[in-house]
Amino acid sequence: MTDTNRIAADATVADLTLEEKASLTSGLNFWHTKPVERVGIASIMVTDGPHGLRKQGGTGDHLGLGSSVPATCFPPAVGLGSSWDVELLDRVGQALGAETSIEDVAVLLGPGINIKRSPLCGRNFEYFSEDPLISGVLGAAFVKGVQSQGVGTSLKHFAANNQETDRMRASSDIDPRPLREIYLRGFERVVRDAQPWTVMCSYNKINGVYASEDPWLLTRVLRDEWGFEGLVVSDWGAVNERVKGLPAGLDLEMPSSNGRTDAELVAAVRSGELDESALDVAAGRVIDLVRKARAGAGTVAGPLDVDAHHALAREAAGRSIVLLKNEGGILPLAKDANLAVIGAFAEKPRYQGAGSSLINPTRLDTAIEQIRALATGDVAYAPGFSLAAEVEEAEEVRLRDEAVAVASAAEVVVLFLGLPARLESEGYDRDDIDLPAEQLAVLDAVLAANPNVVVVLSNGGVVALPFANEVPAILEGWLLGQAGGGATADVLFGDVNPSAKLTETIPLRLSDTPAYLDFPGEFGHVRYGEGLFVGYRWYDARNLEVAYPFGHGLSYTTFSYTDAAARVTETGDLEVTVTVTNTGQRDGREIVQVYTSLPGSAVQRPVRELKGFVSVALAAGESREVAVAVRRADLAYWDIRLDGWVVEGGEYAVEVGASSRDIRSSATVTVEGDPVAVPLSRESSLGEVIAHPVVGQMVQAAIQQMMAGMDDLESVMPEGVSMDKMMMSFPIGRMSMMAGDQVSPEMIDGLIAMANAPQQ
Repeated sequence: MTDTNRIAADATVADLTLEEKASLTSGLNFWHTKPVERVGIASIMVTDGPHGLRKQGGTGDHLGLGSSVPATCFPPAVGLGSSWDVELLDRVGQALGAETSIEDVAVLLGPGINIKRSPLCGRNFEYFSEDPLISGVLGAAFVKGVQSQGVGTSLKHFAANNQETDRMRASSDIDPRPLREIYLRGFERVVRDAQPWTVMCSYNKINGVYASEDPWLLTRVLRDEWGFEGLVVSDWGAVNERVKGLPAGLDLEMPSSNGRTDAELVAAVRSGELDESALDVAAGRVIDLVRKARAGAGTVAGPLDVDAHHALAREAAGRSIVLLKNEGGILPLAKDANLAVIGAFAEKPRYQGAGSSLINPTRLDTAIEQIRALATGDVAYAPGFSLAAEVEEAEEVRLRDEAVAVASAAEVVVLFLGLPARLESEGYDRDDIDLPAEQLAVLDAVLAANPNVVVVLSNGGVVALPFANEVPAILEGWLLGQAGGGATADVLFGDVNPSAKLTETIPLRLSDTPAYLDFPGEFGHVRYGEGLFVGYRWYDARNLEVAYPFGHGLSYTTFSYTDAAARVTETGDLEVTVTVTNTGQRDGREIVQVYTSLPGSAVQRPVRELKGFVSVALAAGESREVAVAVRRADLAYWDIRLDGWVVEGGEYAVEVGASSRDIRSSATVTVEGDPVAVPLSRESSLGEVIAHPVVGQMVQAAIQQMMAGMDDLESVMPEGVSMDKMMMSFPIGRMSMMAGDQVSPEMIDGLIAMANAPQQ
């Protein structure tokens, strides 16, 4: 061990001057932290992910957008999420961690687990799902995989960053229950299960407070409640007022401010505006991060096994492709069939999103090359349309006519449609969910020439599918990374049996979507008016028809479900078992999904909510009992009266299915609820007093006597109207007005004091 490494391992905040402490809490440049060479604290490098390493070559430019070293481009989260496979996410994470380690980068900036509130969000390709459970479970697997290689991750974007419009300033205005149950729950899962080295705060405000300077978010929730042990770093340029943000829990500002905000911290400490202890805490967390990074440095020795990582990328892409429709069993294709491949995406793949996560791939497969590599029959190709922003009408007609000619001569047409990169990117939101009109015109013309059309989609966000009833087969290919062309060929020909399922609903119309009337907001505020009802929760509650539901995805085989059962384990969790049988002729993989509901709940709840899932591989004809764990904590709702989680007792319905709308087997299980004692006040209703565990029974008789004294009033009520029911919502503090001498204000105050007294 060198002297520098020895000193770095032993260095503490106490060894630093005020200026040095302040310097540690902001970047050296775009990608590096500042060193303090005097005591041996090294500079470390962090860089963009999440689906590949975007390490800029050389010193990098001031915007961090220049060319980067070659790295494996795995499928972005929109694809990987559809795999529903924890083990696959862990393996992809390990590969990404290895590449990060080889390049001597300390932290890979990912994963992104924000909720897909609206299909218009320009960055949806970087997120897993509209559901917090799958986002949290897969995010935790990703983090564990990456960090197993001696490098860190940065869980982002914390929190409620669900649009790109006005993302640097807009306030996400969210009620407590949806904030906790939908938008924070996935982050909590990752923090508790995987302890990412860093968490990245988002640009936006939450209920009027910038995320970068919100002590409730960054300290009370993240650290005090969830037990986060790492460092909070800003998104690049997300710091509004650093002197306010640092004591709130923001430890590291990125990128460099060229010393300006460091000087602000020093001045604030010297003036007494900022307590130096807050700076000590933040600087100490930076030192801890550097120590972790140096300890993990060199965990993976190079060179990179490019072929092995490309093969993993192909496997992951194949597991990310969702078979939406396969009418008449047109898929898989016969390899000796006479095929027409149409669509510019087959030759110029759209394989990743635009923005900070843009990876320079080690290689790039195209679908047309890979289809021809596997096919033994003729494979003709026509681009069909141009990906350019502006195309002359004559050129559009020429390309369309060429596509029709090719389609007419083929047995089956594989038509690649999708969104050009310019239509979805970090930094701005989409205007609609429609495919370009010129592509739909090509589809119409090709269908008229040959009805045997398989549509393959390339898109980072959901698109409308007005042709779903007109074509026999649809593959949702999302963005599949550098090996997506090969993976698409694998699935088309059946070398890979598709097993992916949707982690977001595909609606019929944009106007059907939950946030339609509240996206992207106005005058710096966006109201999350749909509340808890995000994604499938919304469509199911309103019984809206959709193109394809959450959890949907077909296979080249079939599966049956029987004998669902649920029990409460010794730990209080649920164990749900179901027998799944591969009833087809091919080996396959099924995603078994568990949803729960509580009929008659005291609070508003969705029709059903995803609470567990498992990916299971079954040989043709194989039958197996599958067990799915449901954590008790995931049954809880956020009680706004207590400002805390509560598991409501009762008989839960447990539904096991192949999608949120394809329930195959069900069971019920009785869950014991958490004891709830809501503090009483004069505003508490009579019903709440009766339900109180301390004073409820005590006052029951007195209330009945009081109600008996109101017989005269009851006699003038219309027949069938219950005075008892009416009175249940009456505030207890006003009962003296109704009960006269029977209930005095002093009696009410005594009752409240007794109810709220600490229980022995």
